[in-house]
Amino acid sequence: MSGLRNLERLLLIFGVLMVSLYLAAQLHRIVSVDVELQQFKDQQAASADEPHGVALKSATPNVSLWSGQRIRDYRESLTAHFAPAIAILRIPKIRLEVPVLAGTDDLSLNRGVGHLAGTANPGENGNVAIAGHRDGFFRGLKDVRLGDKIEIDALGRPETYVIDRITIVDPNDVSVLKPTPLASLTLVTCYPFYFVGSAPKRYIVHAVVANAVPANANASRQLRSE
Repeated sequence: MSGLRNLERLLLIFGVLMVSLYLAAQLHRIVSVDVELQQFKDQQAASADEPHGVALKSATPNVSLWSGQRIRDYRESLTAHFAPAIAILRIPKIRLEVPVLAGTDDLSLNRGVGHLAGTANPGENGNVAIAGHRDGFFRGLKDVRLGDKIEIDALGRPETYVIDRITIVDPNDVSVLKPTPLASLTLVTCYPFYFVGSAPKRYIVHAVVANAVPANANASRQLRSE
């Protein structure tokens, strides 16, 4: 009888321990869910000579449109170490705020969006190209339209862009990444958004710095082409 009581006691202790470990893991995910955003905020505060116009804040991503596998990959990426984000990308229309990481490897794109090497760096003149997963952070690109604003907050130089072109191209069409004389932004993701398997096309959202857009520019732009 005493042996049964001891077994019950051990099972109870084991159950409490498992619940405690689960709650600790969930708390760790909540606390670290936007480590890169907070690191960028701290880095910006330390290096800024004067206040920026766009305030940074931590934000938990809305994963309601994400694929199940992408959600799992994102959660796993929270335990990995990353260098601080090089910028923060915001699209108010789709309520997106995401760290821009240096590189487009799988782990980086699971954790945020990635800056394409060889294109202008965030905060510089030229064509800044950023890639993201169509079933993750960039799924909301399906809902952006001409004239919508995109914000890039790089250290010392926050900038607002206006979408002036949305196109669908073949994967080998690198013309969308060509340098530009003025500040511009190119967002790249796979297309179709809900395609099963490896998507055959690329969805390109192009934007130009806000003060360079004529008042009637949007009316003359083509929404989509192949």
